[in-house]
Amino acid sequence: MHIERQFTKKNQGPYEGISWEKRKSEIRNPDGRVVFKLDGVVVPSTWSQIAADILAQKYLRKAGVPADRADAWEKLVPKAQRELAGPSPVPGAEHDARQVFHRLASTWRLWGETAGYFDTKEDGDAFYDELLYMLARQMAAPNSPQWFNTGLHAAYGIEGPAQGHYYVDPATGEVVASESAYARPQPHACFILNIEDDLVNEGGIMDLVTREARLFKYGSGTGSNFSKIRALNEPLSGGGVSSGLLSFLKIADRSASAIKSGGTTRRAAKMVILDADHPDVETFTEWKAEEEYKVACLAAGSALIKHHASALLEAVKAGRSEEARLSFDENPALRKAAREALRSGVPAPFVHQLLSRFRQGDEDLSFKVYDTSWEGEAYNTVAGQASNNSVRLDNNFMGAVVDDRDWNLVGRIKGNTMKTLKARSLWDKIAKAAWQCADPGLQFHGTINEWHTCPADGPIRASNPCSEYMFLDDTACNLASLNLLTFHDPATGVFNDKAYRHAVRIWTLVLEISVVMAQFPSKEIAKRSYEYRTLGLGYANLGSLLMVMGLAYDSDKGRAVAAALTAILSGEAYAQSARMAANFGPFARYEASKADMLRVIRNHRRAAHASPKAEYEGLTVTPWPIV
Repeated sequence: MHIERQFTKKNQGPYEGISWEKRKSEIRNPDGRVVFKLDGVVVPSTWSQIAADILAQKYLRKAGVPADRADAWEKLVPKAQRELAGPSPVPGAEHDARQVFHRLASTWRLWGETAGYFDTKEDGDAFYDELLYMLARQMAAPNSPQWFNTGLHAAYGIEGPAQGHYYVDPATGEVVASESAYARPQPHACFILNIEDDLVNEGGIMDLVTREARLFKYGSGTGSNFSKIRALNEPLSGGGVSSGLLSFLKIADRSASAIKSGGTTRRAAKMVILDADHPDVETFTEWKAEEEYKVACLAAGSALIKHHASALLEAVKAGRSEEARLSFDENPALRKAAREALRSGVPAPFVHQLLSRFRQGDEDLSFKVYDTSWEGEAYNTVAGQASNNSVRLDNNFMGAVVDDRDWNLVGRIKGNTMKTLKARSLWDKIAKAAWQCADPGLQFHGTINEWHTCPADGPIRASNPCSEYMFLDDTACNLASLNLLTFHDPATGVFNDKAYRHAVRIWTLVLEISVVMAQFPSKEIAKRSYEYRTLGLGYANLGSLLMVMGLAYDSDKGRAVAAALTAILSGEAYAQSARMAANFGPFARYEASKADMLRVIRNHRRAAHASPKAEYEGLTVTPWPIV
């Protein structure tokens, strides 16, 4: 493919006009304790301190960078653009943003050349330079796993033992086990994993925990629909009954909480989904609200206990004699303090324990008082904090809510009705729990699948943690975002549509190449991701763009701008996909999906032109027109 130059010129270098500066990056806990510090990180002078901190803390490789490869980027740019370049203050670590930009762009270029995506070497050069230009000016960015993983082997030769990943060999089309942790990176952020009603075998509950750990380790997030898992008190094959879905969700939750995303400080990203007819849906709906209540109890109760413990000690010290101090009969102050503690809910065994300690001379009252901060010990103690939870609703359920009909909760093993309740009762529980703690969210199964481009291979049952990726189970998507504000000229008020379209084309190609180079956490995901090649291109900073344009978010003009930018991005990405298909052929499952894909595209066109409801194909709920 031919790559145009929009931002750079041949032999000029990608950093023309950028000044660079050294920054000190420091991250502190809420208590003021320094948890990360790097003095001497080099970034463009236009970057905010927050951007520099994110790069320094999360994305710079902290170990294993060979000194002879750390400055490879310098050979590819003019000498004038190497300002402030120098050795790392931490040996074996990245410290310069240009190292990271080179690590990413050179790897995408290498895999693109290997797979034959560029017509000539000059096209590869243009691809590399244009990407460096956009990364340095914060015009675009890939998802976090790209920053974490891409290029560690290609740029630095970093090796590591295989971690249980797989990829598809393009020469044979066969799924192959990876022999290295880094030779092929894990660049995809968003995964949807299937889970079967099995405890220990491949594809089952404990296997899911392993697959999730493999993803979290390299910075990715995952979502699963757990509705196949049998409910509380459903029969087990060996006799007895199941401990229920929530018992297993808690295991996976603790695993996710223990693993830092990409080995850094962000928590693992996880989505848990349950269909509205699962027998455990009520418990699931109220799970996180109940856990947050526990946090409130820990915070309030610990403060209450410390208060009454202090009062008891003061009462003991007020005793007239050594013998009378700990006697309820002879020390009325102690009697009063104990009575107030018990009336306030302090457990009697704890009061007894305190008095026993005082009797032995132990007057230490350094009890921990818990708080409700997100990173505090109270939240780390309770369950359900590592995931976003969603209830999956279909059109039947919504109809039952409207008509105030009964709703059956159906067993997973025998398909029998285990409980019947009013649909509105469940709807109210969902709404109340979401009001209390923002979970669960809602996923509308009917609408999602009516816009499904590949229903021939199964329904969409789940999403990634942020729900921007909805597709088949056991697939993955890698993402990138364009920074809308960087395409707007504040002096003229003009949005550079030409540059925006060019960036869409370049980054669509980056995401496509990322599928070629990727490894995946299971055979099924490797196969299906290769067959469907799902890509996720979006934009960021729409709110800032509307503000500098003087447009209200909630206005017809604001919505029109958002709609236009979305349409341009979608249309140009589809056009670039068509160009790639013309050169390399469509994705492997295209013929099986062709009729449905074209139906969805026709419905998109009808939505763009505010067509009447009768013209839509296969839609129960039609789009609200923008007029």
